[in-house]
Amino acid sequence: MTDPVICAVARTPVGKFRGALRNYTATELGSLAVTELLERAGISANSGIVDEVLFGQVLQAGEGQAPARQVALGAGLPNSTPCTTINKVCGSSLKAVMIAASAIRAGEYEVVIAGGMESMTNSPHFAQQTGRNEYGEMKSVLIHDGLW
Repeated sequence: MTDPVICAVARTPVGKFRGALRNYTATELGSLAVTELLERAGISANSGIVDEVLFGQVLQAGEGQAPARQVALGAGLPNSTPCTTINKVCGSSLKAVMIAASAIRAGEYEVVIAGGMESMTNSPHFAQQTGRNEYGEMKSVLIHDGLW
C-alpha cells in the first residue's frame, strides 16, 4: 500500500457574489488553480504523468459537458488524461480528495489532481415545464441545487 502525499496546493482567491471573479466561469477558475498547482509541483502539463483529474462541482447547470475535463484541458493537460466530475453538495472537493487518496493507496494511481470549483455568481436560472408548452416561474440554480 502506498501512502498518499499532498505535493502541492493552489486555489483561487475567495470571491464574493457578483464580485471581482464574476467574469470567470467555475471551470475557468478551476483551470487557473490547476495551472498554478502544476507549476508549484514542478509538473509539466503535457508530461502525461497525471493519472486522473477528480474535480467536484455542485452548480453544474450551464457549465457545459464534463466540467472536470474542461478544467484539465484549460490547464493544458493532454486529451488522454481521464477526468471525473463529482457532485456532492457541500462535499464535492473533499470527496474528490478522498477518492484520489483511495486510488493511490490501492496502487491504481500515482499522481492525481483533486479539487473543486464553483461560481455562485454564474449559476443560471431555469424554468421548469409545467404543461405541454408552458413554463413555470424562474428558479435560481444556486438556491434550488446548491442551498436547499
